[in-house]
Amino acid sequence: MRTSAFLERELSQRQVLLFFLLATFLYVLPIILADFPYIDDNWRALAAGNEWAGQGRLFSDWLYQALTFTGAAPDIFPLPLLLASMAMSLALTRLTFHYFSEPTLACCCVALPIWYSPFLLQNLSYQYDGPAMALSVVAVVYAITLQSDSRIQRWLVPAVLIALAIGLYQICINVFLGLCAVELIRVVHRQMAWRDVACLFGGKLAQLVLGVLIYGITAYPFMASGRGELLNWRADPLLQIGINLGRVLEKVALLLHGGYAWIFVGLTLFALAGIAWVSRRWNSRGNSALRSLICLLPLPLLMLLVPGITLFFRDFNEGARTLMGFGVLLVFLFYLAHIALAAHHPRLPLLLIIPLLATLSLSFAYGRVLTMQKIFANSALYSLSHDIAAHPELRKAKRIYLSVSYSDRWLTAAAGSFRQLPVLHYLLNVDYYMLAENLPSAGITNVVAERERRNATRVGYMGYSALVDSLNYRIYLLGDYGFIVMKEPPHGRLLQW
Repeated sequence: MRTSAFLERELSQRQVLLFFLLATFLYVLPIILADFPYIDDNWRALAAGNEWAGQGRLFSDWLYQALTFTGAAPDIFPLPLLLASMAMSLALTRLTFHYFSEPTLACCCVALPIWYSPFLLQNLSYQYDGPAMALSVVAVVYAITLQSDSRIQRWLVPAVLIALAIGLYQICINVFLGLCAVELIRVVHRQMAWRDVACLFGGKLAQLVLGVLIYGITAYPFMASGRGELLNWRADPLLQIGINLGRVLEKVALLLHGGYAWIFVGLTLFALAGIAWVSRRWNSRGNSALRSLICLLPLPLLMLLVPGITLFFRDFNEGARTLMGFGVLLVFLFYLAHIALAAHHPRLPLLLIIPLLATLSLSFAYGRVLTMQKIFANSALYSLSHDIAAHPELRKAKRIYLSVSYSDRWLTAAAGSFRQLPVLHYLLNVDYYMLAENLPSAGITNVVAERERRNATRVGYMGYSALVDSLNYRIYLLGDYGFIVMKEPPHGRLLQW
């Protein structure tokens, strides 16, 4: 009886915050335990380098300078991620009270998908970039939820927060636009007057424009030329946008396997029922086809905002870290599903815990994959550094070029997980054997990645005799220069135990 009362009763702000502190920490716990330096983390940790300003992310530089009390970015993981998780807990608490005046445990589940987004796992994998990306979402949530009696504060403070968010990670603009779409359903559900709705969204537009202007005069001037170039509008951009959308759909489809597909279908059906319920309730005050259309409008908009502004970039990036809009799409579906379920019974919205548990399970599965990748990377580092150290001519070489060779079969230890959860391979996105930046940690400092000429790759096809012929690579020595050429991983089957 007491448990039943707890599940249905209103929670205080402190209780909501404690819930989010626990939930956000659980989601990042597998990544913290894995402690795997992810792609860019290798060179950043080696050089204590930041250099985000050239990417238009000046405030990320400032963030690490403030956290480390230096002018650079020494490795202090997992402190930034823990701080970002705490900040996200505060932001989700604020968003929950923004959506529900008397939140229950089920109401807390509505806002949580912003953090419990499967594709956000790749963002959080970056020990350096991940916390900055998370804080950009925090800034956007505060910009959406800020309320003040002062008109200047209502416009200026959110605009500054939007500029801060863009200066941390530009893709977060998709999150802001997506939360504005969720706001549309929220005001429709509360049956706000047309005039108030127009004022609300006019204010959001003004905040966005002013925020972009502030970003333009603060962080944007530091961006390197050539970055963020848009599509060529004279070369059929609609075709390219369509192709990019197709590639995103293929990646999202990787998530919809097994029970995850059924969960997503059920969530979508409940959300559609929520749209029907809100539309019918609103139209009872005066039948209007326009009002029904407004209730349906956010759904296709939010689907486009999954990749969002990346669709318009000349160099389209289909990585999971760019799909931050997917979390907002889930919030939209959760909000509508909560409306539909609560209309029938106050306990039914607790069903929303199921997709959250599925995403948490995916997080722990991904954490195990990261651990396997770390073991493989350490083994590869030991093997390569041992072979170089064992040959004096390689140690004394002026330079050793490492070939750039990609394959999706390096991590055989996770083959079973990849087969059952294909999205894990997409999230991991590590398809190389070794990065040159890893070798200095083993005392090898004369290895660099091959450049555009692909000199190491070409050496492998020229018939030279290899100085070292290992399981996964060959090492050649030509004069004072060495060349590491990767072999294609075998297609062998795993043993059936």
